[in-house]
Amino acid sequence: MNHILIVDGQGGRIGRALAERLSALLDPADPAFDLTVVGSNAMATANMLKGSASAKGATGENAVIVCARRADVIVGPIGIIIADAMLGEITPAMATAVSSSPARRVLIPMNKSRCENYVVGVKDAGLAALLDEAAETAARFAGSEGDLL
Repeated sequence: MNHILIVDGQGGRIGRALAERLSALLDPADPAFDLTVVGSNAMATANMLKGSASAKGATGENAVIVCARRADVIVGPIGIIIADAMLGEITPAMATAVSSSPARRVLIPMNKSRCENYVVGVKDAGLAALLDEAAETAARFAGSEGDLL
């Protein structure tokens, strides 16, 4: 079974869009895939759960730590690997759990002025295009035994 974990914070808007896209790419009835969404707060988790009828959800620091250990693929905004990101919602323990997980990580670059972190060399693409690419990459990772390309 391939465990896909989506992690998000704030309102969970990015995580919800990822859940919708992954549910469209992967058959929710296929027992080979397991989708879990974890929000840094309850509002983010509730919003992400609206993106997939088959997803399981949890909230908070311990949920991120536990689910990151079990995941094969982790998807979310780049802030999930940066301590104190997302206006402080990502704790150092959450960032460490995601960063040190043996899972493949698919991270969406978010070069917003209030994020305090900039990823240089990132193509100038809209959020929708980045979300599509992230979902497609995560789906390929979850469905492959070997390399992505």
